[in-house]
Amino acid sequence: MRLAPLYQQDREQAKQEGRQEGKQEGRQEGNQEGKQEIILELLGYKFGELNSSLVKQVQALSEEKLVALGKSMLNFSEIALLEAWLMENR
Repeated sequence: MRLAPLYQQDREQAKQEGRQEGKQEGRQEGNQEGKQEIILELLGYKFGELNSSLVKQVQALSEEKLVALGKSMLNFSEIALLEAWLMENR
């Protein structure tokens, strides 16, 4: 009988930790999706509608690579430079 309160306490602590981890993962995914959306929108303004292959390549980038692309794209004068950047940064 004395184990029941300890078990309950551990169970509640595990639930709380799981919730916190889930929230953190959700924030990270949301940040990455937000960056993808902004980068794709800006690229669309700069070059017109992107083909699905380019969109998928941008969506596959890590959060760090998205930031790097955001900085680099300021220097892209043509879509070929975007394509080359994506090839180098897969």
